[in-house]
Amino acid sequence: MWLSRQVRPGAATADADLGITTISGQKVGVVTRGEVRDLPVYGPGGYLWTPANGAAVLVVKGGPGGEEQCVAGTRPLEEVREIAPGEVYLYGPGENSVYLKADGSVEIRGSRVTVAGELSIEGRLTVNGEPYRPCNG
Repeated sequence: MWLSRQVRPGAATADADLGITTISGQKVGVVTRGEVRDLPVYGPGGYLWTPANGAAVLVVKGGPGGEEQCVAGTRPLEEVREIAPGEVYLYGPGENSVYLKADGSVEIRGSRVTVAGELSIEGRLTVNGEPYRPCNG
């Protein structure tokens, strides 16, 4: 069967493209060279994210012919602060953010921060630059 040796599956390829989301959710729609729907969204471990409609996102293509695609990240809508290597800065809508610094400190900012259950803090706690002193009364 010489023909079976001539027709082989294409080699796996990897490619990426910038796209704009058209459908938000766990499976998104993205326009790159055309619209593709039901793409899974992947992020770093422990990080859950859903791109908003109209967000510029990175679409990774793979598999034979590049037909397998997923959304892997987004371009920030505004300029992001500089962080040191190894630090993590999570931000969301408004001014909400969690900043894990290389020196071991954690900055939490938000217009409305609520805690469900128990919050344990080890170390020194400052609020607006001042040491925290509980109010007893």
